[in-house]
Amino acid sequence: MKVVFYTREFPPYVYGGAGVHVEYLASELANLMDVEVRCVGDQDVANGNLTVKGFSSEALDLSNTTENLKPIFKFMETCIRMNTGVFDADVVHCHTWYAQFAGIVSKLCYGTPLVVTTHSLEPLRPWKREQLGKGYDASSWIEKTAIEMADAIIAVSEETKVDVLKHFNVDEDKVKVIYNGINLDEYKTTSDTSALERYNVDTSKPYVLFVGRITRQKGIIHLINAIKHIDKDTQIVLCAGAPDTKEIELEMQERVAEVQKERDNVIWISEMLNKKDIIQFYSHADVFCCPSIYEPFGIINIEAMACNTAVVASAVGGIKEVVVHNETGLLIPVEQQQEAPFEPVNPEKFSRDLAEGINQLISNLALSQSMAKKGRQRVEDHFDWKSIAVQVKELYQSVTK
Repeated sequence: MKVVFYTREFPPYVYGGAGVHVEYLASELANLMDVEVRCVGDQDVANGNLTVKGFSSEALDLSNTTENLKPIFKFMETCIRMNTGVFDADVVHCHTWYAQFAGIVSKLCYGTPLVVTTHSLEPLRPWKREQLGKGYDASSWIEKTAIEMADAIIAVSEETKVDVLKHFNVDEDKVKVIYNGINLDEYKTTSDTSALERYNVDTSKPYVLFVGRITRQKGIIHLINAIKHIDKDTQIVLCAGAPDTKEIELEMQERVAEVQKERDNVIWISEMLNKKDIIQFYSHADVFCCPSIYEPFGIINIEAMACNTAVVASAVGGIKEVVVHNETGLLIPVEQQQEAPFEPVNPEKFSRDLAEGINQLISNLALSQSMAKKGRQRVEDHFDWKSIAVQVKELYQSVTK
């Protein structure tokens, strides 16, 4: 059997959880079958059963095109290019709307069975209109079309499955829940602190860590607003980059500058760090905080748990299936608006509650260490890529019979 992945992200160009997912799933599946990754970029790699080919937009003259429509047109052209050349896949597997148009073209032109993983859903991310303008209508159409014509849909959590069935016209039998995973040999505690020292983190004092993109979805502004309630001796380390828009980047800069006037232990690392450095930050953090307002799964939480770090996270989406409250971390309830964008009804209360959870674990070393140990065990028991790859292969077999 041979599968072709269509994806925007693949190393060395990874900026979010979907890219992490694709990288590790492709690697594990290559132990079971031929895997060809067609992605956005300039990659050209052949390694055993795994081949990777990058594609780009080349022919379009977008000089007079509205700025927020340029990415839509570029990705659609790139998706068509992904379908050119020799095509001998038994099944195609799409990841995120950026590459789903390639799956639509493939199914229409080659008749190849189509599998779609729902890493997130456009109807639940209306803030994307800030980034894409009318292009958000196009991305939503691409996603809806791909999901509704797919032969199988992978939901990364039970709650995501509910969302798929609510927002799209698909048979429930086509939707299979398969969690994200992690490489347990790579994501584990390290004693190395060179990255922390490079960014002036005081290794003798506790710190709470955030890792993620600067986007409304990840709720980072709510964590920044929580800082004034966090114990003054606790360092705040924000590994936050890849802003969705210039406006949210500016908002982030202004908020961080405000809190840095009040305390000198807020450290913002705006560049995207490599895995080795990120694992150091996970390993030495006293608490990892995930304040997302929308999160189908939240792979960052299992990365932190794998590195023996207790988690304080918002009780939304798939996070509730990953973090076990009072066992591997603390889930912070948040009363959200009933309709997207699901912002907290009382943002100040949510920020205070995040800070209270962080303070509780920072001040109780025995509790946080117990949660850290149980978190690692939970990841080992439920989120190993090896077993997840087997589940995905079985799904492919079911649509190619």
